[in-house]
Amino acid sequence: MKDTEIKRLLSAHIVCVFSIILTTVVPPLFLENFSVLGTHLIWLCICSICVTTVNIILYIILKPNPSSKRISFAHKVTKFLKCCVFFFISCILFHGIIVLYGAPLIELVLETFLFAVLLSTFTTLHCLCMLGPNIQAWIRVFSKNGAMSIWDNSLQITTMCSIVGAWLGAFPIPLDWDRPWQIWPISCSLGATFGYVAGLIIAPLWIYWNRKQLTYKSR
Repeated sequence: MKDTEIKRLLSAHIVCVFSIILTTVVPPLFLENFSVLGTHLIWLCICSICVTTVNIILYIILKPNPSSKRISFAHKVTKFLKCCVFFFISCILFHGIIVLYGAPLIELVLETFLFAVLLSTFTTLHCLCMLGPNIQAWIRVFSKNGAMSIWDNSLQITTMCSIVGAWLGAFPIPLDWDRPWQIWPISCSLGATFGYVAGLIIAPLWIYWNRKQLTYKSR
């Protein structure tokens, strides 16, 4: 495994981490009374848009999974539209799963949906950028020993950390602490965000530590 590829992965993850930080630092300069807790829905939208933009730009620049085949413009447009459909379906599925786990069904629908969009941004969008709208590739990557590159390993770690973070974030909600961050879905979205950032930091460190043991099958 080349160290240069790990450095490329690390640099991409550092940019992603800084994009999250910027969503808390830059908006107060332009929006009056902005805060992550006080105007949480606005922050959810800003964070989702910022992370989406950064991930797409990084994918275009780094091209972690380059294809040797020449792809026509029509195929690229079709692939982009499929990715949009997949992302929307992911938002709907996450919304349903969140409701099944106890979120309000009728009340706070917008809050729940924006949280689902954030989760999709941290998980599904990353998969779409790396693997495209290819379900078989998704199943391969998230199956045992299915990773074919360090980028696949990174995808596994960041996705898992984001979901676990969101799950852990739900624990403080029923407690009677009367804290502002216990309002739905603040603790869950913050948990998902911290989990995503933790995954971005852990992934390159884990890959570097285990670089001699990691072996990948040819595509």
